[in-house]
Amino acid sequence: MENLIKALRIFLKYGNPTYPTHCEHDVLYVDIDNTKVSDEDKSELDELGFVSGEERGEYERGFYSYKYGSC
Repeated sequence: MENLIKALRIFLKYGNPTYPTHCEHDVLYVDIDNTKVSDEDKSELDELGFVSGEERGEYERGFYSYKYGSC
């Protein structure tokens, strides 16, 4: 739980959307524009279990996690 909270605090620096997350097929998506997130924060988010969608060409403007995605 601690790492999830750390990740959410990083995301909060880049926006505070009304509906920031959703789950599909055991994947947690976070709707934060990854083009605004610093490379340093992207690296830390990766360590915390979140990958930028731009790296896979999927969900290009957000982040996703299989670690926290069981719905």
